[in-house]
Amino acid sequence: MTTLDDVIGRSEHRNWFSRLSSQQLFWVFVAAVLACLALSLLTDTFATERNLFNVARNFAFVGIIAIGMTTVIASGGIDLSVGSTVVLSAMVISVAMEAGAPFVIAAPLALVAALLVGLLNGVLVAYAGMPPFVVTLGSLSAARSLAMVLSDNKMIWNFGPDHDLLIWIGGGSTLGVPHPLYVLAALTLIMSLVLKWTRWGQHLFAIGSNENAAILTGIPVRQMKVSIYMFSALTAGISGILMAGWLGSVTTNLGQGMELTVIAAAVIGGANLAGGEGNALGAVVGALLIEVIRNSLILLGISTFWQGMFIGTFIVVAVAFDRIRTLRS
Repeated sequence: MTTLDDVIGRSEHRNWFSRLSSQQLFWVFVAAVLACLALSLLTDTFATERNLFNVARNFAFVGIIAIGMTTVIASGGIDLSVGSTVVLSAMVISVAMEAGAPFVIAAPLALVAALLVGLLNGVLVAYAGMPPFVVTLGSLSAARSLAMVLSDNKMIWNFGPDHDLLIWIGGGSTLGVPHPLYVLAALTLIMSLVLKWTRWGQHLFAIGSNENAAILTGIPVRQMKVSIYMFSALTAGISGILMAGWLGSVTTNLGQGMELTVIAAAVIGGANLAGGEGNALGAVVGALLIEVIRNSLILLGISTFWQGMFIGTFIVVAVAFDRIRTLRS
């Protein structure tokens, strides 16, 4: 005999599943899991310990920056300079350590360099009223140019007395897990709490949803925008340091074209290009899906020239899905 409690329980279960299935993050996660299962069946190399280690490490670099990009997109902006900020940060720490500076001094210098790029972007967007696309496109060129000047456009591979420490931080592992993944996990947890429970996170989404309304309610919009672009640059700077340690050398080509991948990860993970939506976990899942696709192209013997096609297609599909969901709601 069916009781009233049973009916209520089934209704709540259906409502819970309906809410979950309406989230873009849910379907992106399902797609990533299915892609992993398919590759495990189609290839003998995907599910190997070495390949999974590489996938985890590679997607961590993108995921870290994608969290910063998500905050910018959710506020109604865009940051095209993250790839150049990566190489500038990596070059600053490399040059400083090559000159004999210890890691504890060189790493903060690299992060300061990245933050200055974010500060410039934020000030020009917030106070000068310049379009984010134009500002960050300009800093994309300027930051990479600075990296070339610092290194005289040469490869740097000698990191001084703390060479092994940098290699261990960026390319090492603990308990079989690559260190960049630990950084990504910590950043994801912190930013998930910040975006949901802090005033900074609430103001960020308010600006992205309706900037004029945010101004009228007393939110310090200009200061918020500066802090958002600085945070995006900070995540790029962290990835730059980690990538320098992972590669064991730094060239001025580092991070080139990374902007598209990072933006794709954020959008696929649920960040709305119109502003007002996005979350840290979504950025991570989006980065994971992109890395699984990239890895599958290699394992299946498909030319990596198709990578841009797949990423571009996923961006369009993700935006179309979000548009349909918005219209239905």
